[in-house]
Amino acid sequence: MQVKTNSLKAWVLASRPKTLAGAVAPVLVGATLGFCVLILGGMGWTRGLIPALFCFLFAILMQIDANFINDYFDFKKGSDTKERLGPERACSQGWISPSAMKKGIIATTALSILAGLPLICYGGWWMLAVGLICVAGAFIYTTWFSYKGLGDVLVVIFFGIVPVFFTYHVMADSNLLNCLSDLRRGVVGVSTGMTLEIDFLVFIAGLAVGLVVNNLLIVNNYRDREQDALSGKKTLAVRFGASFCEWLYLANGILGIIGIIFVCSRFLKIPEQMATGFPFHLVEPLLFLPFLFSAHRMMVKINHGRELNAALGKTACNILIFSVIFSVSIILASLTVWYNG
Repeated sequence: MQVKTNSLKAWVLASRPKTLAGAVAPVLVGATLGFCVLILGGMGWTRGLIPALFCFLFAILMQIDANFINDYFDFKKGSDTKERLGPERACSQGWISPSAMKKGIIATTALSILAGLPLICYGGWWMLAVGLICVAGAFIYTTWFSYKGLGDVLVVIFFGIVPVFFTYHVMADSNLLNCLSDLRRGVVGVSTGMTLEIDFLVFIAGLAVGLVVNNLLIVNNYRDREQDALSGKKTLAVRFGASFCEWLYLANGILGIIGIIFVCSRFLKIPEQMATGFPFHLVEPLLFLPFLFSAHRMMVKINHGRELNAALGKTACNILIFSVIFSVSIILASLTVWYNG
């Protein structure tokens, strides 16, 4: 591919647009939870729109920043060689010069922080600490965690639990949850137990999304297991082998579906009013199974080589499909609560 050095096309390719699904998916689920709680609490969904938009912007910029950091440091470490099987990288291909990439990292890091600053108005000053931890996580992942086989842990945390939980938090804080509690219970007062239960459900939702997003890393490491072993990169594929990754890929998707069913089932019980009617929100998550099995079968059949990039693309699409299914399930559960409330 002919790409002019440091051109706009080069920067677009360096941003790895296909990976943005991993940034959008958790924010979508967290925002859906926030909107539904706002509506059920009688607060109106519009008050959550602005913080939701800033969460999306922060997540996308952070993903691009992480991609730039990964591109630069892997190039400096010599991990991106001509034998690389994955999508081409900007620095190793000469599309972006190392000095320009360093400036790009500084720029995207600064833009990410600026995009996150308005969230302080909605979530408090500790949101600044959350943003800085996210930035630090992007550097730690490439420079240390990914080489120790711990990259999967960071993916689940920073592409699942953190964005889902804090997107929800800045949209519907504990005061709003107490309003929902009072409206549904018909009592006056603060229900700490109810607030903690909803926070727990949001945590499980983030965990479910994080596991499915992690499948993107599993395919990536599955494809590069031989090269990573030679370069000393101790990924799960290198430590435990190809078969382990094949089963883990499937397990992550199934656990994600179970997470949807659990969250939506418990969500119905929050107002202490069990809903009646056909549980569409519990059946709908099963629609993800064909997509999961199809991508898994492709991954196992190809097994190794550049052809696995097709499975990588399919997994990225599956992440978006999963987040949409999750969001629709939450909406259906909320509609059932609202109708019976």
